[in-house]
Amino acid sequence: MQTQRTSHGTVHPGLLLRDTVLPALQLSVSQAARDLCIARQTLHRILAGEAAISLDMAVRLEKLCGLPWQFWIERQHRHELKRIAFENRELIPRIPSRSLPENVIKRIGALHDG
Repeated sequence: MQTQRTSHGTVHPGLLLRDTVLPALQLSVSQAARDLCIARQTLHRILAGEAAISLDMAVRLEKLCGLPWQFWIERQHRHELKRIAFENRELIPRIPSRSLPENVIKRIGALHDG
């Protein structure tokens, strides 16, 4: 089965899990849900692309299949950002761009690093 891209050009990570990971592990949805310690309905929602992969689920998936939690979160974020950009494609260009002063950018960076 080929994983389908959405109208905004990304693949929900749940579809990747459904179409590639679970078959490669030879796991049914029921067994995967048991292994992940979640309800089968919860996993079905993820596999259908209806629910996001949370940090908690990403950690569980790392344990289940060996792909790092960052892999799952990055794909979820990429999917969501592209979806939001697509949905707001007419609104975003109307928002003015403003530049923060350099000293504020440095102060924010220092807060982030500390």
